Amino acid sequence: MDPQKLRLYIALATARHFGRAAAQCHVSPSTVSRNLKQLEEELQTPLMIRDNRSVALTPEGEHFLRFARESLQRWETFQEALHTEAGELRGQLSIYCSVTASYSFLHELLTRFRGRYPGIAIKLHTGDPAQAIERITAGQEDIAIAARPDRVPGNLEFKSIAKSPLLLIEPADHQLLPKETHAERPWHEWPVIIPEEGLARERFDHWCRQQGVTPEIYAEVKGNEAIVSMVSLGFGLGLVPEIVLRNSPLRDRVTPLEEQPDLGPFETGICVLQRRLKSPIVSALWGQVK
Repeated sequence: MDPQKLRLYIALATARHFGRAAAQCHVSPSTVSRNLKQLEEELQTPLMIRDNRSVALTPEGEHFLRFARESLQRWETFQEALHTEAGELRGQLSIYCSVTASYSFLHELLTRFRGRYPGIAIKLHTGDPAQAIERITAGQEDIAIAARPDRVPGNLEFKSIAKSPLLLIEPADHQLLPKETHAERPWHEWPVIIPEEGLARERFDHWCRQQGVTPEIYAEVKGNEAIVSMVSLGFGLGLVPEIVLRNSPLRDRVTPLEEQPDLGPFETGICVLQRRLKSPIVSALWGQVK
């Protein structure tokens, strides 16, 4: 199947909007629409339900999206192998990580990588770290910087970069805190700001169940940086990895609690689908992490 057709379909399935998909692929919305119609005619099944405002995938469309991503990755891997045999490594590498990881880990890694492989273009996406593993397994990214899950899926490879404990933090300005001291009121009775999902949230929930406590959850937040910000303003206590606190521009406005719950180690590293390591480009970056 034509790789360009697959690219247009993946763009539309991801954006769920003809205009945004067209802009991303530098074509007209009518081209994206025509491409979808041709695919549905070839496959003799509807792939998407669309109206003037939105696009939704049918079950067949979800299956075809997985096929399209895998097929396109294999095609790109083949092309990369041809360039490698010709003595050069050229192409594009998609990376996903949080904003904190982009300057905590990625800067040094890409400095080495770009110096050795200048012909590889980097496509960087930043967002909620809790989404990293899912984006890799869905084939949306080549490599992600992520927290190591307690159970690594069998089709993933994970290479550790650093370990960082999970910390409960409070505002450094104690005037923002309630009048009660920690001795008078244990932390789990204070408002807490926690991640909406991900490893830190799973560890926090598990600890609370073990201890038989029900904390007062003030907010569930996507992104660790937002948690630090809310804590600095006095909205409550917050749960973040130490690496986030150490690199936060607001680190002087918050401080760790003296007594911390034991939430287990928080290990950060890069992850990739095992089959993607057949790509010379993906393998090249993977090899930069020692």
